[in-house]
Amino acid sequence: MLSSETAQPATSAKILTIAAHASFVPIGVVTVLLSPMLPTLSARWSLNYSQAGALFTAQYLASTVAVALSGFIVARKGYRFAISTGLIAIAVSLTLLLAGSRVLGIICIAGYGAGLGIAVPAANLLVAEVNPGRRSAALSLLNFSWSTGAVACPFIVAAAAKSHHVPLLLRIVAAFSILVMIWIATLPATITEPTVRESRGSKSPSINWRYGSLIALGALFFLYVGTENGCGGWVASYANSLGTMSTATAVMTPSFFYFAMLAGRWLAPLLLRRIDELHVAQGGLVLACLGMAGLVASHKLAGVAVSASAAGLGLSSVYPIMVSLLSREFGSAATKVGSITFTMANLGGGCLPWLVGVFSTRFGTLKAGLAVPLIGAAVALLLFLRNWNSSPSTAT
Repeated sequence: MLSSETAQPATSAKILTIAAHASFVPIGVVTVLLSPMLPTLSARWSLNYSQAGALFTAQYLASTVAVALSGFIVARKGYRFAISTGLIAIAVSLTLLLAGSRVLGIICIAGYGAGLGIAVPAANLLVAEVNPGRRSAALSLLNFSWSTGAVACPFIVAAAAKSHHVPLLLRIVAAFSILVMIWIATLPATITEPTVRESRGSKSPSINWRYGSLIALGALFFLYVGTENGCGGWVASYANSLGTMSTATAVMTPSFFYFAMLAGRWLAPLLLRRIDELHVAQGGLVLACLGMAGLVASHKLAGVAVSASAAGLGLSSVYPIMVSLLSREFGSAATKVGSITFTMANLGGGCLPWLVGVFSTRFGTLKAGLAVPLIGAAVALLLFLRNWNSSPSTAT
């Protein structure tokens, strides 16, 4: 009996990690869907840069509200329930995205944003909790699965657009999300989740709100997600605006960014065995800044491809390391703090891409707008230079 109980957590951890990976493939597709579809949606709905940027705001503001509820849902219903709920919202929204007017389309963008807001924090924290001895490596591999979907997205959108089958593509991704949801929801009762420390009769871990890591992590989540979406989300429109390549080619340019991110997340576990995670993040942000600066200076496909790849590679390990820091710094209070930091992430994801559109409209060029994620990456680098060698600030 004792040996069975000892073996069970390891089995549960493995299967729950696989479940999170399976959910992150369609989540990766949907997270970056706006980027390759933005030129098409802008033409379909007659949007200027500022109005197009507001689509990101719709996605991430809805996601922000959902993230604020994610910790509550996980505490009451568990990680698997939160992930399944998010996948259902994504599937319904994708199915209806192009079924009607611009208003319905924006509602659907907000709908799948809400689904992402519920599922993404739950999956990240689940993997961090069931892999306590190798959090950064496990989270890098999880986000490798996310990157697989993100890399595939521009190619499949371009192929679907060329054959006029975009609605069919959206329905296929929705169906895959539902299949993953059904599998996760029907896992046997013997697969046990980590306990969220809000049990009856015990006090939930409290947080010292003056703890420096809370402020720094909140700012990092805001800046990182805003920077990633500000760069990756606009690269297709930027490439299209250069006028030196076809629209079909421009739509596929985000794949350079996300493929480099995919490769970086595959390599990250190897690097993290030899190099401290903070040094990996710092070096990555330096490379990301150089890539974004090169993107602003690019005029042709080769320059866009190399610069976007450098930016994606540089950013690849930063997010998993931030989630690892969250779990490491706050321990049992990580779920509680995660509701705050993931909310900040989604605010950044909605704010910075919108600012790219605002500045691009104001100055008449996307080159001006792309300065926004460049500045965001530079500030994030400064925050990673702080001293993170402190103990979790939770009540005992």
